[in-house]
Amino acid sequence: MNTQHIQIQLLLPRSFSSRNHPILSPPQRLHHKKFTTFTIKRTSLFSYGGSRSKFRCSVKDVEEQKQKQQQQVVKRAYPFHEIEPKWQTFWEKNRTFRTPDEIDTSKPKFYVLDMFPYPRSLSISISVCIFVSVLKGESNLGGAGLHVGHPLGYTATDILARLKRMQGYNVLHPMGWDAFGLPAEQYAIETGTHPKITTLRNINRFRTQLKSLGFSYDWDREISTIEPDFYKWTQWIFLQLLKRGLAYQAEVPVNWCPVLGTVLANEEVVDGVSERGGHPVIRKQPMRQWILKITEYADRLLEDLDDVDWPESLKEMQRNWIGKSEGAQMEFPILDSDGQERDVKITIYTTRPDTIFGATYLVLAPEHILLPSLVSKEQSKCVEEYKDIALRKSELKRTELQKEKTGVFSGGYARNPVNGEAIPIWVADYVLGSYGTGAIMAVPAHDSRDQEFALNYDIPILPVVKQDDESCSEGTIINSSNVTTGLDINGLSCKEAASKVIEWAEKTGNGKKKVNYKLRDWLFARQRYWGEPIPVIFLDGTSESVPLNETELPLTLPELDDFTPTGTGEPPLSKAKSWVETTDPSSGKPAIRETSTMPQWAGSCWYYLRFMDPKNSNELVDKTKERYWGPVDVYVGGAEHAVLHLLYSRFWHKVLYDIGVVSTKEPFKCVINQGLILGEVQYTAYKDADGNYVPADSTEMSGEYHRESIPEEKVIKSGDSFVLKDDPNIRLISRAHKMSKSRGNVVNPDDVVSEYGADSLRLYEMFMGPFRDFKTWNTSGIEGVHRFLGRTWRLIVGSPLPDGTFNDGSVVTDEKPTLEQLRSLHKCIAKVTEEIEGTRFNTGISAMMEFINATYKWDKHPKTIIEPFVLLLSPYAPHMAEELWFRIGHSNSLAYESFPKANPDYLKDTTIVLPIQINGKTRGTIQVEEGCSEEEAFRLASLDEKLSKFLDGKSIKKRIYVPGKILNVILDRQNVKAGAR
Repeated sequence: MNTQHIQIQLLLPRSFSSRNHPILSPPQRLHHKKFTTFTIKRTSLFSYGGSRSKFRCSVKDVEEQKQKQQQQVVKRAYPFHEIEPKWQTFWEKNRTFRTPDEIDTSKPKFYVLDMFPYPRSLSISISVCIFVSVLKGESNLGGAGLHVGHPLGYTATDILARLKRMQGYNVLHPMGWDAFGLPAEQYAIETGTHPKITTLRNINRFRTQLKSLGFSYDWDREISTIEPDFYKWTQWIFLQLLKRGLAYQAEVPVNWCPVLGTVLANEEVVDGVSERGGHPVIRKQPMRQWILKITEYADRLLEDLDDVDWPESLKEMQRNWIGKSEGAQMEFPILDSDGQERDVKITIYTTRPDTIFGATYLVLAPEHILLPSLVSKEQSKCVEEYKDIALRKSELKRTELQKEKTGVFSGGYARNPVNGEAIPIWVADYVLGSYGTGAIMAVPAHDSRDQEFALNYDIPILPVVKQDDESCSEGTIINSSNVTTGLDINGLSCKEAASKVIEWAEKTGNGKKKVNYKLRDWLFARQRYWGEPIPVIFLDGTSESVPLNETELPLTLPELDDFTPTGTGEPPLSKAKSWVETTDPSSGKPAIRETSTMPQWAGSCWYYLRFMDPKNSNELVDKTKERYWGPVDVYVGGAEHAVLHLLYSRFWHKVLYDIGVVSTKEPFKCVINQGLILGEVQYTAYKDADGNYVPADSTEMSGEYHRESIPEEKVIKSGDSFVLKDDPNIRLISRAHKMSKSRGNVVNPDDVVSEYGADSLRLYEMFMGPFRDFKTWNTSGIEGVHRFLGRTWRLIVGSPLPDGTFNDGSVVTDEKPTLEQLRSLHKCIAKVTEEIEGTRFNTGISAMMEFINATYKWDKHPKTIIEPFVLLLSPYAPHMAEELWFRIGHSNSLAYESFPKANPDYLKDTTIVLPIQINGKTRGTIQVEEGCSEEEAFRLASLDEKLSKFLDGKSIKKRIYVPGKILNVILDRQNVKAGAR
């Protein structure tokens, strides 16, 4: 066949060569250091294997494929491919889910919100996927966008929003984008594409995908943090913090990534490398940074947790992060080489002042500011080497309980103030400069970390508590008396001793009572381009900062072509000379702008307020609207944001409460963390050096074995294990991982929607298991809910025609429903309503499945039964429900129809046992509803296998029926005689 050619820009490693490649011609021109144009030869087969991605695809002539698709008749369980685009277009055209600015505030409100999604930039692996799409003749070049894990929370909030609309609430259900951040900036550096271009492209992609799933967002309220109309108010909040002394500058140690050229927050560093890119991160000596004084609100952040409906585990995480403790701040004088006290003291904080007599050494963090001044000449080299290694580790890594405790002697000594003894000063990375004072008194007899360290380095261990329990929090003090200092706490309880030590310390000037917090002030500056500019200038030649006037907001981000790090520690914004150099409007003196930008957290701290009033140019949010809509009733998102995002948002909200912008103390009334959807189970086998399979749980397993991925079709389950189908003795490792492009286990929702429809995807994600639990994706599992929707469709619309299409209208009837049908419906209504409101979505679906199973046993399907069920289904499967509602005979959307209410009369279990007599002789019993009519009782008796032989073909003279008591059927005499023979 003729070779076809396509030209495409493909982002690949510079080491990748196209020479003699079967499908790529040599590069024609170089656009960028990593961005090359190739000519692609469309051939029959192409495969590529690289370190970052692997794929294989068959490529056929596009025109031939299209002809085959047109000739093929696709028979579907129901026509979701027609229904879903139809109703999505209807909703968008009619703005069905728009929440008007002016509403009836006498109605109850329901504000349900998804945690702000971040439209991440495309990576190399996504670019390769785009490349494959071109080879396959596909037109969608918008990037991978969402995977099937993302819609889980979005579907849940949508179900809640749809329910509440139908229950008569004013519903606020908006969507927007947390669009500043480091990934977009790094992609811009790699490709030379402005981050705004990439970000907007990804936003468009995400929006398209969300709309394709039928989420009932009010798109008229869509916001993005990168729009000046939005970040004007982020800057305004910063100025309010500055006015109140809650924003300040200080020289602080920072996490510095030389490759990225920026300061990173602790949460952006994983195992000593940057979360983005995996580049080494060092703990850099103090840099001047903007900091927010969140510690000022520590007590309120703790106390107000009692007022919110959050999971207790989430509250506890916040309490631990804030880490309030009560103890003492003690001073240990540093000794010179002659053993004399210098005029410098090491300040430590301890929650156990009662154990101070047992302090046999001090430990300083490697970054402690006093360390250089007390290291001896002999130990200087060792300390510097240790310090260099320690500062390359993340704080999480340094404080892991299971890691071996390491350190180095500083060569210096300090005096224990309570007994006058000289104790050594050590340097160890398990002490952090960011916590407490960056120094601790070590009591190895009663602290496991200190004891491990002391045993490693032969440091004395002195017991000072005779323990009553394992934690030594209760006990009697021993070995704790000194005549010279005048302190004797022997024989006291731990609590009494602690009070006496603090009293002594305050009296002698050696310390004081202290409440301490693990929480640190918030490092708020980033040496990046793609973030909100900080609205501050500095007078030329000085460090004096001058806030911008509020009328000058927004301070917009200047356009830059070069986003690369400067290499000097100066932010990329310093390159925008004409923007940086300005004039102080009040004095007319030359000034320069702040060139650090705000962190990504900034816009997400308050965005929920802007959704209440997104077009307001005069204030952050109208007070009347805020009083009505606030706080957010239900806030849904991943557990990874359980601490920092929520803590930062609560802090900003409390500041806004203090200045009268908001009327509530807390921003989020109820927070729900959805469980993670893991990728499909992957199976792994092991082979020995000779290429033979060995059981994965072999006790002799070592590094000499080779791993091999096994496809699902070659695997069977045996007991609780998975084994090779061809050799059941070979047990496999089965594991589901978090979805990621690097693992190749990402499932694109577009593919699922194309094959099964959006309603099936929505239903399956809710049916996989409890909403808050981890779940494993299984594409074959979606077929079950798809069949349920197909059965529902056929029940109401009728069977398909020979060509796979369906008749218009429905097959429901206008007949009066039976008591059985009413009971079945209202039990379903009660269960589904209860389960949605309790976010137990999977059991709500089970109730609807049971109802459909019951309906298939009925001869007729009354409209008065089917209509309420369609309304029940609509929050879960809105496209199908809208179409069924229309086919039943309605012209308007069901979005605001009243949600069905269960009638208690039909929920009672009122069945009774009714004796059946034939000519006065009891022949059996039947189960009937209390209040059952004579006709219904006789019908049920006639259907009973045991009774029917007495009644079939017989002429009945009369029936005697006493409701709830008995049914006596009198046969005529001829029938009696015939029966006797």
